[in-house]
Amino acid sequence: MKYFFLSVAVSSALCVVAQNRPYFENGEAQVVPAFASTENWIREDLWVETDFDTDGDGKLDRMHVDVTRPLETNNGLRLPVIYESSPYYAGTAGNDTDLFWNVKQELGIVPDAPKHVEVNQIVKRPIISNSQVKTWVPRGYIVVHSCSPGTGLSDGSPTVGGTNESLAPKSVIEWLTGKDNGYTSREGKEKVFAFWSTGNVGMTGTSYNGTLPIAAATTGVEGLKAIIPVAPNTSYYHYYRSNGIVRSPGGYLGEDIDVLYEFIHSGDPEKRAFGNKTVRDDLMRAHMDRATGDYNEFWASRDYLNQMGPMKAALLMSHGFNDWNVMPEHSYRIYSKAREMGIPSQIYYHQGGHGGPPPISMMNRWFTRYLFEIENGVENDPKAWIVREGESRSEPTAYADFPNPTAEPVVLYLKKGGNDAGTLSTNKSSKKKESLIDNVNYTGEYLARIKSSDHRLLYTSPTLKSDLHLSGITELSIRLASSKPAANLSVWLVSLPWEDAENGEIYDNIITRGWADPQNSSSLTESKPLEPGTFYNLRFDLQPDDQIIRAGQRLGLMIFSSDQEFTLHPKPGTVLTIDLRATQLVLPIVGGADALQKAIE
Repeated sequence: MKYFFLSVAVSSALCVVAQNRPYFENGEAQVVPAFASTENWIREDLWVETDFDTDGDGKLDRMHVDVTRPLETNNGLRLPVIYESSPYYAGTAGNDTDLFWNVKQELGIVPDAPKHVEVNQIVKRPIISNSQVKTWVPRGYIVVHSCSPGTGLSDGSPTVGGTNESLAPKSVIEWLTGKDNGYTSREGKEKVFAFWSTGNVGMTGTSYNGTLPIAAATTGVEGLKAIIPVAPNTSYYHYYRSNGIVRSPGGYLGEDIDVLYEFIHSGDPEKRAFGNKTVRDDLMRAHMDRATGDYNEFWASRDYLNQMGPMKAALLMSHGFNDWNVMPEHSYRIYSKAREMGIPSQIYYHQGGHGGPPPISMMNRWFTRYLFEIENGVENDPKAWIVREGESRSEPTAYADFPNPTAEPVVLYLKKGGNDAGTLSTNKSSKKKESLIDNVNYTGEYLARIKSSDHRLLYTSPTLKSDLHLSGITELSIRLASSKPAANLSVWLVSLPWEDAENGEIYDNIITRGWADPQNSSSLTESKPLEPGTFYNLRFDLQPDDQIIRAGQRLGLMIFSSDQEFTLHPKPGTVLTIDLRATQLVLPIVGGADALQKAIE
């Protein structure tokens, strides 16, 4: 492959500045003055033809694409591409309350579907988006955007994790690597070629825009060398369900996959009816199963972990430990599998909420290594980078991996007194049962703060005498009985005393959370009604975390039923009884049992 750039050895203190060619310093692409001026940018839009028809018009769908490149690429300079695809570029339905499912319902009952909401299409040409361009074009990259199927001026229908959302960016990448499937217009025959591309492509983006790089990578498409997904949704089941329970993403109570379909469907208004029937009604609403929350073939087909076999793009993953919208498990499950497959992988976690890319230097090194093919040694860097509490996101701490390799599972047991504050102990509980009464009218925060309540069970550690570092997956094994055939189960691991929001940080109070459906105690794919009074055993993971709990705090395990922010809202009154002797919490503690003992002795 022919390249036009100058490089500087990573160890060299000298720097050769090329006026119109990429150059590198300390393993990173540097700003080139000739590329930094917008007056020297070529901006154009075109269409790339795919291999599918998902809007029912009998013609292969074409994706709307924009390109921003330095003027020098018209004179023989070929550069790698940073590509972002999105369903959001042409507008969304907004947070119209008619979009969402009514969550005030008894479990197992499905109310009427939300009302249909049309998206007012917003189309700007030739510029689909300005994201990425100011960062990467001056550093010697070409930036490409595309609207995903059924959005903006792209043909097709949204499928929210369906096959066409993987194949659409694949088609664009194939065009960037030399395929003759580019056109100057949506329906015309005049072709256009990516003569300015080296054929090396990287993808990045946040949230849905971070999901699509993973979707493209699972196709194994040649030319996609590296991806940097930020807060990606890697499984729509894990986004809208949790261990068999119907659970909303944080901040979007009542959202489900059909709601997201409606939210992004900004494509040709004349073609929307086809997708509404075939995708929203006949596929999603027929198979997403809000009655039981069970995992099925529909959800399995929208889980990218199941599709990773062909993936080979180098992966730099980014996520926030306190992202309660797209929860941190989404990144960890893909990172863990990619690492197992031998794919070059790193993970960056911060302590904040939704979004938050890695530092630009980290992204630059990643793209420089795999798109410009500069041997900067990034593949030998530490695998995990974690922003410590109170630190800048631009200054993460390096660790050998995540979870921390020195973390060990420590088993804690529950001792009586949970309606007030029972005890988390390393000693097994005596035979004892304790109960709570479901009441969704009380928030989780209220239940964690109040000294005594019949509506939750709370078990706390002694006050920490020294800091305690948790890293990895917290597990809960619980034995419970319900007074009714169905019940919600919600679990929070908290740090007490609770810090008021105006004085605290997002990570101060809630360490991690989890939700589960007792009806799925024996199978995630088949719910069975509970026999009132009969005890069932469940085991499930809480969300991944890496946090240092400061001296002076207490760890608290709070068990309750309906979570006002996340679950369905049945009428109050269901009684859950917990068998303490058969219930245990497993914490991933750096330094293991010795570290815990030191912290509480």
